[in-house]
Amino acid sequence: MEKKAGFAKPEALTDALTHYCPGCTHGIIHRLIAEVIDELGIREITIGIAPVGCAVLAYNYFNLDFAEAAHGRAPAMATGLKRVQPDKVVFTYQGDGDLAAIGTAEIVHAASRGENITTIFINNAIYGMTGGQMAPTTLPGQVTTSTPFGRDVKLAGHPLRVAELIATTSGAAYVVRRMVTKPATIASAKKAIKLAFQAQRAELGFSLVEILSSCPTNWGLSPLEALEWVEENMASYYPLGDYKVIDEVKSLK
Repeated sequence: MEKKAGFAKPEALTDALTHYCPGCTHGIIHRLIAEVIDELGIREITIGIAPVGCAVLAYNYFNLDFAEAAHGRAPAMATGLKRVQPDKVVFTYQGDGDLAAIGTAEIVHAASRGENITTIFINNAIYGMTGGQMAPTTLPGQVTTSTPFGRDVKLAGHPLRVAELIATTSGAAYVVRRMVTKPATIASAKKAIKLAFQAQRAELGFSLVEILSSCPTNWGLSPLEALEWVEENMASYYPLGDYKVIDEVKSLK
């Protein structure tokens, strides 16, 4: 039976203070995941996989079983954990450098195989932890520490649209993109995360929720300006929406 959410700190979060920069939306997304886990009553059977990147210390912030994967290898670790413990709810929490660069093959093949796991993909269009370099998701013309004159697609190629890519795989059951810039979009992101976990519990296949996130520090913007930049720039290149929702998932709503 699902529990009703309150404004108190979710049981699925610890009391640890996070290391995230002011204005970073990782904290918001952590809370949404924790609220969903509490509401579904699955904390005792959930295993999270932390990435290498800004969220590398996620295991300190969630009050549930967690594992740490090598850079980009979270889907492989999640696959192993889920296959040997199919009764568990297993999710990976990954940024764009972890998932869409060194881990591209891992995420594509996990989705193609239809692994019954859930991935929460944080897209902030930059390498956050290591100094603000260009990421696979950096927008054309976007200035980073490794593209001081803006990303030139003739030299660096075009940004990778992950949700659209994963949606083409036969094993994907639920693939959507959301953002967390205001109350309405935060509420929409939470619903998507919840449905992704429900799809896993119903054994429907691979699910991915991509979330457009801000990085005020590396973008050189204030927290408010960074949220506006997400809406004005990222959401136009990475349109929000449902990219693949199989009928069995639709019936869970």
